[in-house]
Amino acid sequence: MAEKTSYDVIVVGAGSAGVPVALALAELGVKTLVLDNYASPGQGENKKAIGGIRATHSDPAKILTCLRSLQIFSTWAEQYGDDIEWLKGGYTFPVYREAEEKALKGILPIQKKYGLNIDFYGPEKIREVVPGINGQDLRGGTVSPDDGSASPLRAVNAFYRRAKEMGATFLFKETVEQIMVAQGKVLGVVTKTGTYSAPVVVDAAGPRSRALCRTAGVDVPVTPDSHEAAITEPVKPFFTCMVVDLRPGPDSKNYYFYQNKLGQVVFCITPEPLIVGDDKRETSVFLPQVGSRMVNLLPRLKNLRVRRMWRGLYPMTPDGSPLVGWNKEVEGLLHAAGMCGQGFMLGPGLGEVVARLITGKVTDDDKIILEGFS
Repeated sequence: MAEKTSYDVIVVGAGSAGVPVALALAELGVKTLVLDNYASPGQGENKKAIGGIRATHSDPAKILTCLRSLQIFSTWAEQYGDDIEWLKGGYTFPVYREAEEKALKGILPIQKKYGLNIDFYGPEKIREVVPGINGQDLRGGTVSPDDGSASPLRAVNAFYRRAKEMGATFLFKETVEQIMVAQGKVLGVVTKTGTYSAPVVVDAAGPRSRALCRTAGVDVPVTPDSHEAAITEPVKPFFTCMVVDLRPGPDSKNYYFYQNKLGQVVFCITPEPLIVGDDKRETSVFLPQVGSRMVNLLPRLKNLRVRRMWRGLYPMTPDGSPLVGWNKEVEGLLHAAGMCGQGFMLGPGLGEVVARLITGKVTDDDKIILEGFS
């Protein structure tokens, strides 16, 4: 088997996490190789993301990471000229029950402590932000105007081009078969075409993370489950925010939807129970299930025609928190995995944290993030 070039870092996976990691490393001058089994970047679960980007989380690690991601997404076109379809539309969580109102108000202090522009408003504000929303029993809701959306494929390809310009190497249709380990240390990886050497391997393999890490003799608690989504025909914009309805429904938890920069309404639902496994076939259940709930919340949606449906995989961890940091058993193995369906919004900010961790330049905010994601 052929011996290939040596690198400082090998990143496995050219998706929502792997490409931003490679970009951040390349900007710090680290000799970086990215390997992916697909033919181009973002062809795994990245292109299944619906594009929402928010910092309105309930824990400091995600808040800090996504605040940085929002800075990157919102300024990318101005800095580098790529149209990634960024839209500063905000996020709105309308409330119809006391339980959701109490929960959302309960996390406001921590959200504001870490710099979020968010507050709980009365029904009038929610009607203003989401024109035509069902007003019956509407109690109000939270609004975070600085959140937004972008095209996952346009964004990952923009990050990819920038990473290449900065010196990162990408090899596609190159499946990693094994992480090489000797005496408890990473040596590199083995692919079908040969071996690549590096003292650091970054696991950014998404739902394949567990299988990848088992080749290094370690087990990581990342299990995929599938979520279905759809997109409508484009129509004249009539709202901009991501609307998240936290109320449970038949065989489902929350659902969420927004109108993107092109005028298409994109939507998704969280099934209950979760559909564990890697089945990505569309179902006949999804549209009737989510459609009735969406139209009840926002009747103006009833005449829209659905253009396409798909299912993607969420790489889940037991506590719903990403797995980021050095592996405790194998020196040189670093995880950027288990994004739990939030890899697109976490990716740019997380990429910088991982790059600083590798180069020994961790900041105080990084320490909070890494502690939360360990």
